[in-house]
Amino acid sequence: MFSGSIVALVTPMDDKGLVDFVALKDLVDFHVHAGSCGIVSVGTTGESATLSVKEHVEIVHKTLEFADGRIPVIAGTGSNATHEAISFSKMFENTGVAAGLSVVPYYNKPSQEGLYQHFKAISESSELPLLLYNVPGRTVTDLLPETVARLSECENIIGLKDATGILSRVDLHRELCGEAFILLSGDDLTGLDFVLRGGQGVISVTNNVAPLQMAQMIQLALRGEIEQARAINDKLLSLHRDLFVEANPVPVKWALHQMNRIKTGKLRLPLTTLNSALQSKVKQALMDADLL
Repeated sequence: MFSGSIVALVTPMDDKGLVDFVALKDLVDFHVHAGSCGIVSVGTTGESATLSVKEHVEIVHKTLEFADGRIPVIAGTGSNATHEAISFSKMFENTGVAAGLSVVPYYNKPSQEGLYQHFKAISESSELPLLLYNVPGRTVTDLLPETVARLSECENIIGLKDATGILSRVDLHRELCGEAFILLSGDDLTGLDFVLRGGQGVISVTNNVAPLQMAQMIQLALRGEIEQARAINDKLLSLHRDLFVEANPVPVKWALHQMNRIKTGKLRLPLTTLNSALQSKVKQALMDADLL
């Protein structure tokens, strides 16, 4: 259902911190024309944690409208409260959203049984296809492969975005969950190797600034053209690394502003503009990738 390079899309904002829907439309068109294989709307990179529920829903619906059937849209539907995650999943049923991306509950630090019951409850309460999202660097709790395997038996849990960077898990997840289960990397530094080990694609932050290169690289990898894929990845390595010199999406929004893709690099507090001491590092990464 999902493969290739999928962008974890930023949410552009104006100088007052309001959502800039004109810039959002431009970004959607940018990714359609560059060959991105999907858009994640209002995930972590889209600042889901600091948007109101009304804004969250409106951004997803506007992204669907702008996409106009040209590219699949995955909606961020996660929460650390199970009832809220269920509510988001139900909101996006029968809207055109291709799937929900539901993050491991943050802050609560649930057990593996708690994680299983959380995602099982979402699955049983909504018909929206569900992608699990494991990012222990942000959530503290790690969704272990054995728990993923249990969840893969739920009818509408279709795959996993794995941002651990642990490549051996690709093999383990494939063994435990079967060939039909979708495995997507959420870690740009290891994304290419993830696909070469049997993953179907990536949900990428780097894709925000380099969608054409990312799309080409992942398609080459999926076809087994490893040398050509690595040549592209080598040019993107600085971006894979330096777009995380501060918390995502701080560096990538600064980079998009430098590229004139968005009018401002504005973020919602408590996130603030990229530290001036780090701006030259991100700028150099853009230059290394021939994007400036």
